[in-house]
Amino acid sequence: MATDTGPEEVDAGDVIKVATTLVTLPVSVMDRDGKYIPNLRKEDFRLWEDGMEQTVAFFSAVDKPFSVVLMLDTSGSTRFRIEEIQDAASAFVNQLRSDDRVMVVSFDESINVLADFTSDRSRLHQAIRRTRTGGGTRLYDAVDLVINQHLGRVSGRKAVVLFTDGVDTTSKHASYVSNLRDAEELDALVYPVQYDTYSSTRSGGSTWPPPTGGSTSSTAEVVVDILGSIFGNKRRGSSGGGSSGGGSGGTGTTRTEYDLASRYLRDIAERTGARTYEADSTQSMSSAFSNIADELRRQYSLGYYPKTRAQAGQRRHIKVRVNQPNLAVRTRDTYVFNPTTPADTASQRNAPVLQRKLAEWDSARGVWR
Repeated sequence: MATDTGPEEVDAGDVIKVATTLVTLPVSVMDRDGKYIPNLRKEDFRLWEDGMEQTVAFFSAVDKPFSVVLMLDTSGSTRFRIEEIQDAASAFVNQLRSDDRVMVVSFDESINVLADFTSDRSRLHQAIRRTRTGGGTRLYDAVDLVINQHLGRVSGRKAVVLFTDGVDTTSKHASYVSNLRDAEELDALVYPVQYDTYSSTRSGGSTWPPPTGGSTSSTAEVVVDILGSIFGNKRRGSSGGGSSGGGSGGTGTTRTEYDLASRYLRDIAERTGARTYEADSTQSMSSAFSNIADELRRQYSLGYYPKTRAQAGQRRHIKVRVNQPNLAVRTRDTYVFNPTTPADTASQRNAPVLQRKLAEWDSARGVWR
């Protein structure tokens, strides 16, 4: 893929117009108590790429509407608390503004788009209430579907709220690695809301589907009360192309597989500049949805033109800081350089993580403008 088309036109004043890449970042700034810090200016931010300080060329603090995909894991482990999950998801929708749009997707052994992007609250609530539990968990395939077939065509601010324990059992096409790659290349924040099903297995909770043989895993170090009660265990189905393993005869998953699930959710959040929430109670689940809705509305957007040219596929490291003490900044810390060309699809051109722009280089001042 081409990186730079070179000079196109020379104007008076030594200004050369070239096609270059604008890197934009969603940025959250909070104090030590996790409260959002408003009213920051462009001058309050500094950023570096691969150790070299960059010039902030684009800044926005406008409270704009967003599009969010609400993904609900409805595998057998949620069967005893599906109503609480539905209530929390509906409460999340109620906190959004009238111009925010939501898509509802449920997944277990199948993937169901229950509502496409809409601002119709009644339609969204009906879609959430239609969720039903099933067997298996095509987590990786579901994330792949959302990223590559739905979010790619959406412009503007966008995010995924992913409610799951993170364990994949039956994906056939996508994988841990492919999910991370695709999420990183798409300008969307992915907020996992993780619940634990491992502890319920070790504390003698119900299993789903009913056991057909095999042995259970070793005793858990910690038993967590999930959503005010005990979730059932996920039985590992036959492994598909993207599944993390597990045999068809086992009655549970191992500690290693749950550790992998936690690492997957943490990685996909960090790669996109988001964070992971834990749903260890009904209250914390509702609080997680509330915090995500609030954070999405209160983000800054920074953009810069890299001072050094990158090769296609090269990973660049980013650091963002504010010039005020005791504040925490959260954004993505890397990106993969993947410039667009005139032959790219409209959805790729609209993705704001890496946008091809017509910039002006002022050689007298030594800056992009």
